[in-house]
Formats: sequence, C-alpha cells, structure tokens
Amino acid sequence: MEKPLEATVDPQTGLRVKPVHLRQPGHQWWRSSVIYQVYPRSFRDLRGDGVGDLQGIAAELPRLAELHIDAVWLSPFYKSPQKDAGYDVEDYCSVDPIFGTLEDFDALVAEASRHGIRIIVDLVPNHCSDQHILFQAALAAPAGSPARDMFIFRDGRGEHGELPPNNWESHFGGPAWTRITEPDGTPGQWYLHLFDSSQPDFNWDNPAVHDEFERILRFWLDRGVGGFRVDVAHALIKKSGLPDWGGRADGSSSEGFPGHEAPMFGQDGIHDIFRSWRQILDSYDGDRVLCAEATIDPVERLAQWVRPDEMHQTFNFAYLHHPWDASKLRGIIESSLTAFDSVGAPTTWVLSNHDVVRHVSRFGLQAHDLRSGDGIGPLDQQPDHELGLVRARAATLLMLGLPGGVYLYQGEELGLPDHTMIPHEFRQDPTFHRTGGERVGRDGSRVPLPWRKDAPSYGFSEAGISWLPQPPEWGRLSRDVQEQDPDSTLNFYKHALGLRRRLDLGHGSLAWWVQAPADVVAFVNNGVLAVMNMGAEPVELPAGELVAASVPGAGAHGKLEPDHAAWIRLPVRDAA
Repeated sequence: MEKPLEATVDPQTGLRVKPVHLRQPGHQWWRSSVIYQVYPRSFRDLRGDGVGDLQGIAAELPRLAELHIDAVWLSPFYKSPQKDAGYDVEDYCSVDPIFGTLEDFDALVAEASRHGIRIIVDLVPNHCSDQHILFQAALAAPAGSPARDMFIFRDGRGEHGELPPNNWESHFGGPAWTRITEPDGTPGQWYLHLFDSSQPDFNWDNPAVHDEFERILRFWLDRGVGGFRVDVAHALIKKSGLPDWGGRADGSSSEGFPGHEAPMFGQDGIHDIFRSWRQILDSYDGDRVLCAEATIDPVERLAQWVRPDEMHQTFNFAYLHHPWDASKLRGIIESSLTAFDSVGAPTTWVLSNHDVVRHVSRFGLQAHDLRSGDGIGPLDQQPDHELGLVRARAATLLMLGLPGGVYLYQGEELGLPDHTMIPHEFRQDPTFHRTGGERVGRDGSRVPLPWRKDAPSYGFSEAGISWLPQPPEWGRLSRDVQEQDPDSTLNFYKHALGLRRRLDLGHGSLAWWVQAPADVVAFVNNGVLAVMNMGAEPVELPAGELVAASVPGAGAHGKLEPDHAAWIRLPVRDAA
C-alpha cells in the first residue's frame, strides 16, 4: 500500500503532520478488535477450590462487556498435568476437571455470544504433555516406528549416544533434550523439548501431525469458537539436520546470532501449515481468526505471517517490550505500520500478558533495571508503583489511540502490578525450578484477581483461597472499590475503550504531529490528536477539545506534564 511520507499541512485541522498509515479497506471485526486475555486459573473461582474455572468466567462476562471488548482469549483449559499451567496438554479435545466440563465451555460460548463477545482459544501445536496418549505410544514403540515419528526423537552423540543430539537449550533453562529408557530397559534415544522436559515437541515434518491438528481445529470450530491464538507459532518446523545454535534459546537476535538464523524458529515450511489452517477457518461462517504468538525478527519478516492467505493477526513483541523512550517508540510504531500495511494486515498492540512483567511494574523500574521475559523477585530492586501506574495509564491511552487491534491482559484495567514478593515455596513456574531459583519466572503476573476488597481472597474464590498468594495491598485495587471511584484505573479504561470504539480509531489512520518535541509521541487519528509526554518538561498542546486523559487533569489548560497522555479532538477548519 502506497503511503505519502512527506510532511504536509492537514487540511482539516491545520496541523503540520507526516502521514504514515492510511485507513485500510475492509471493516472486518479483527482489523480493529479489542481482545481481552483471560488466564483461567486466576480469573474467578466459583467452585471453591482456589483455582479459577469456566463458570467463573461466564459469571463475570457482564463486567468484561463493560470494557467494550470484541473477544475473550482463553489461555489453555484443556486436560493437563498442569506442569506448565496448562501449556502441557494431555488431551486437546477435553476440559481439565479443575476448570469444569465441555458443557461448561459450551455454556460460556453461548453466554459470551449474548454479550456480543467471541471466545478465542489458545492452541498449543508445538508440544504436548508427556502424558499425552501419542507420546506414551511413542515411548512404548521402537525407534523409527510411526508412533515415535510423531515427535522429534534422535540418537545421541558420543561413543554410546550419551550426549544430546545438539546443543539447543530449553526456554526454561537447561538442555532441550531428554534421554529415554527404552522398553527393554536400555538407555535409548533423546527427544526434543524446547520448553520443559514434560513438553515433547511434535514432529511437523510428519503429515500425521498435520492431520491430528486439523481434527483439533475442527473440533473447537464446530463448538463455536471465534478463532485461535497459536502458541509458539514460530517453532513448529525445525531446520533439517537440527544444527547447533550459539544464540539465545528463545531465538531472539543477539550479537553475532541474528534471530532469522535460529534453526528452531521461523522456518519457511511453517507458512504452508497456516495457509491450510486459514482455509479451514474460512470454510466456517462468522469470520473466525488466527493470531500468532511469533517471535520473529525483523518486523518486515514478521509481516509475512499475516499475508492475506495466512494468519489474520500476530503479536507485536517489539511494541510489548518498548522502553520509556519516545524516539524508540515512534520507530517501533512506524516500522510496524509500514510492514503490516505492505501485506494489507492490521497491526496489533499489547502491553502485558501472562509471560511478562505487568506494565505497571515494568514502567516503574529504572531503565537499567528492565528485565526481559522474567519476573521480579523479593531480592530484586522493586518498582516504583506510583510512577509505574502513571506511566502505564499514559502508555495505555496512547496504545488505544493507535489504528489496528489491541490485546488487554486480565487485571490491567485495575492497574495491577506484578506480585514481586511471592515466597519461593509458592512458586510454580517451571523456569524457577529448572534454574534452581536463579530465574524467578512468571508467577508474579499470574496472581488471582481481586474482585471485592473485604472478602476472603478479595472475592476471587467462593472458599476464600487462591492457588497463588495475593499481595495485601491489592485490596485497594479491587474491582468493587474502583467501580465507585470515577478517577480509578478501571473507569479510565472503560471511558477510553468506549471512546475508541465511538471514534472508530481502530479503523483509522496515523500521521505524526511533526511539531511535537523530541520527547513526545504524538499522532493524529480520525481527527483526534493522541499525545504522550515521555520527557522531563511540560509541553504545549494545540487548541481542541480534551476528550480523554491518562490521569485527572492531564492536558488541562493547554499543557501536558511529564508521564501523562491525552486525546484532543481537533477543530475542523472552515473549508472556505
């Protein structure tokens, strides 16, 4: 898509702007969607066992509808040993009893539909649980058998096969290979697991694996799901020969090891898989969607995943991890829009999820203390919560003003920080255990939500218990408290999300306000100027109607203070 890039005077507002992104054709819901991630075990527990469940999600759908969302993305709820919070799937076509039943799932889909909300489920195609019937069959079968070929088994290196087949590392720490004992009791082959040893990788070079997952897709599509978020979508195909790799275990670029060379990620054969899946989804009514969790560098390469016959959306990890730096943030926004526009796809924006430190805590850290992909523990320098919340609200308002799709993580509408003081004896993330506590893992972002200030477990569980401990200061952040406070983070989210929908910003355009100071991110979308001050001094704002502010008073009297954001509806000039 061609875009004018020269600075010009906007004929409607008179501001000097640089257009970057034009309104795209098509008005499909996923082009401007707001998708709310529910982490089921931490959302709401109605059955009284301290773990959230499907009934609890269904009961709170009216509260989610107040946020003007289009869909709920459910993290895994399938039958699982729960060694990695459900991302170790034992049966892809059932509900784990801790979450409920298939009937509960059907009831959830029906209730969501009544509120105009789609249900998107988390598909985990790279690996399963070692308790899955297919992996158990592989262990019992001989080397080279069809059963074993469903997974990636290899003979070891060394004189007696005692060394792993290559040097790949697990995302969770330690080697990515585990040696099995054969049925006759002798040391045997090794199997690949890019994550925990309880999560063997499927062999996507085997057509039988493709057939199995097409069956799974159809099972859930037939039950009315609105689509799939595809976990670790970039890892399905491994480079032939499984060569050694000296870069990062997660495949991100590092000095001397660009991410596009990682042999376990982003291989070209992946695209054929998703083309076939897209055909399946397109055969169903209701505009079902595919969204990839794909760590792919650079963004121009990531855009290939959302060509018209592949995925509808993919996560924007560059934006998720953006620092508190205006120049870098502008660069990420512009490069993202340019790359995705080139294939006619929407860009997505996200600030928090279940795998990263919540952005309230992340923005409360000093720049040199930022950590990538891990949690914050009791021995780490603690975030400045007040600063983090102010910056988080500003970053949220800016994000909601961007054209494209938005992902929200449960609890961010309450301004929740990470729980950084979880005692080690309560930690469950396999990262913590596989590294001997060196990495605290992601539990801090997964703590059960506070619903009522004065209830046991803040109203999360009918029995007053929770699978992870909640911090005592969360009482003041509970939903019932915030509903009564017009200036609360919850009501800020409701107002901004409602305004985003009414002003059709998700389907809009983007042009930089070129007269903005260097430490300010400012753009015009559908006649609204979105401004965030990331500098140390107040900035002057152009005349217009202040329609949204990150905190009360932000943008008032024509000035925007540091760490604040505002939306200004610009006056339309007389055409004469």
